Amino acid sequence: MQLIVHPYTLPMANPFRIAHGSRTEQPTLIVELSTVSMTTRISGYGEAPMTSYYGLDSAECTRVLTDLAPAFAQKKDLPESMESFLEEVAPDLHPFLRCALDVALEDLRARVQGVPLRHLWRGKTSMDSPDRYGEAKLRQTPTCYTIGLAPVEEMVRKLKAFPWPIYKIKLGAGDDDLAIIRALRKHTEAPFYVDANTGWTAEQTIALSHELKALGVVFIEQPLKTDDLTGQKEVFQHSALPIIADESCQTEVDVDRCARYFHGINIKVVKCGGLTPARRMIARAREQGLKVMAGCMTESSVGISGIAQLLPELDYADMDGAMLITNDPARGVTFDPVTGYAIYPDRPGIGVELIA
Repeated sequence: MQLIVHPYTLPMANPFRIAHGSRTEQPTLIVELSTVSMTTRISGYGEAPMTSYYGLDSAECTRVLTDLAPAFAQKKDLPESMESFLEEVAPDLHPFLRCALDVALEDLRARVQGVPLRHLWRGKTSMDSPDRYGEAKLRQTPTCYTIGLAPVEEMVRKLKAFPWPIYKIKLGAGDDDLAIIRALRKHTEAPFYVDANTGWTAEQTIALSHELKALGVVFIEQPLKTDDLTGQKEVFQHSALPIIADESCQTEVDVDRCARYFHGINIKVVKCGGLTPARRMIARAREQGLKVMAGCMTESSVGISGIAQLLPELDYADMDGAMLITNDPARGVTFDPVTGYAIYPDRPGIGVELIA
């Protein structure tokens, strides 16, 4: 296998602000794994956004991945799993980079077999299934579109400029959060997901939950800091709305604990290390009676198309990352602006192709 790293900088369509800070561009690395099958070179792709508050640097991460290229070059066959391969050659690799490699391998494996990845997981073996791989029978889970924190007038402007069937509203940086939702509600009847990004107290969350429920909010995501377990228990017991874990659910080991404090989890594929562990997290969450969401960072269509393979297994989805940038270097999964449902390309694997 050949490993190639493609660095990009993704300008944001609008400044994107959450409780952690604001940014106008997102560096990212797209990882390509390729092999030769029947004299044809086939490539699979994954992505690692270089998110600054996770301590990631494009140049350093490119060096780390490039140093792994000789180990991949020695592999004549595809590894059984990226996890087992990395345990041999890079056991301490950052989860974001593990994710890019895991998705690239899963994409490559499906492309070699000529089927979409989500259908390979379901045992489909042909691109020519008369029911389009059973697509109509899969669960249809719409994605939301995110309105980042800003002055309320700017948030209203962004919402009006981008009609969408479901919105995620970023809150948690001030005392006017309820006023923001009230202002936005005047301009749409679409359901709202609210993400407080650890910016509230337990008392605030419980009080706001009743008001927000009346305003058409579906759930509240990660209202408290991750170490406030006492407050989270109070919120879990007394909130009028379901509470979804985000920062509190990073990896597989977090799922069981979250079942005691949350009604659902938001799985970030980059944080847990790829689609392989993400699918195990989904299975465990179901065993624990949790709702399941998958979310994105700010990623191109490569990252989003990988995460979108999970859609049939989800209750909620936040996969708008590629909608928030202005120079997407790839084509892949898109979303219907009326329904929010995924539109999958007629290509194998995760369905992406690089265009820049």
